[in-house]
Amino acid sequence: MLVRIVKMGFDPLKTDTFLANFEAVKQHIRDFEGCMFLELYRDKQYPHIFFTYSYWKSEADLERYRHSALFKSVWAKTKPLFNTKPEAWSVDKLHSLK
Repeated sequence: MLVRIVKMGFDPLKTDTFLANFEAVKQHIRDFEGCMFLELYRDKQYPHIFFTYSYWKSEADLERYRHSALFKSVWAKTKPLFNTKPEAWSVDKLHSLK
């Protein structure tokens, strides 16, 4: 399993646009083959900064999503809203406590 964390900083005047778009596409992303989990977080101190946190069955599944028409459509609407370059990490989960 692959964990993907993406940090995104938006123009503060465009966060509502981002949230509306995420609301419209979140289930499609979650239903994409290989996606096992999807969450969106908002920074408490800087409300224009968001993080997505997702689980993928494999790196190949994530890459298939990143080259899909769905991703290209989401990215085309999201990219113009940024006020800083997004950052992304693919990580392995070592421990999980509940």
